[in-house]
Amino acid sequence: MAETAVTALFKVIFQKLADEASSKYDLSQRIQSDLKNLGKKLSQIQPLLNDASHKEIKEEAVKRWLNDLQHLAYDIEDVLDDVATEAMHQELTQEPESVIGKIRNFILTCCTNFSLSRRLHKKLEDITTELERLYKEKSELGLIVKGANPIYASRRDETSLLESDVVGREGEKKRLLNQLFVGESSKENFIIVAIVGMGGVGKTTLARMLYNDTGVKDHFELMAWVCVSDEFDVFKISQIIYQSVAKENKPFEDINQLQIALKEKLEG
Repeated sequence: MAETAVTALFKVIFQKLADEASSKYDLSQRIQSDLKNLGKKLSQIQPLLNDASHKEIKEEAVKRWLNDLQHLAYDIEDVLDDVATEAMHQELTQEPESVIGKIRNFILTCCTNFSLSRRLHKKLEDITTELERLYKEKSELGLIVKGANPIYASRRDETSLLESDVVGREGEKKRLLNQLFVGESSKENFIIVAIVGMGGVGKTTLARMLYNDTGVKDHFELMAWVCVSDEFDVFKISQIIYQSVAKENKPFEDINQLQIALKEKLEG
């Protein structure tokens, strides 16, 4: 039960972190760094949840570890809500005003933002320290990464096939489809549509939805699905693209021969 609750909280937190990363709110450099560091620490702990959920039934120490993590996740959510609330307040107060009013609000905003930044920094610093403590306990508790975690799984294992029906993402899908189709009117001979966000928020799932869309398949003459892992290998990536486009598994001695052959297949 604890694993389910913590996992659900982690998904919410990663989504909120992604929202803050793309928001128009002018966060201080220190808070931006704190949020990025927080995301990294959470990404380290998330793969341990699967193993912890199985061990908590028999091991009291693991159960306490999950409970501590759950309470900390609530604290993280509260801090992120504070940032979002301040962002909303800033947006609502950005209205035309007199010069004197602008000066007054500038002074008040500077003082308020400094106070808020210092308060948030202290909270995020304490939370990150606690996350580090919980992560270091993994060896003592015997926690290991079990199964394929969305953030740590090898990108070579990412398939283009949708594993199940996806609901609630139609808005994002429609906007991305518009970019894919409308973008072709550009004078350039290629476009790039980026899907950006923290790990675990569903970027690959959205890409799968687009790749398997009937309209996309009818619209584009050639399609290829390629996953880039942390171990970046230009030769392997080019080879996968060639196999997808040429529909053949032809051996190549070096990257030059391979890319010349790929160029010939894509030309025109």
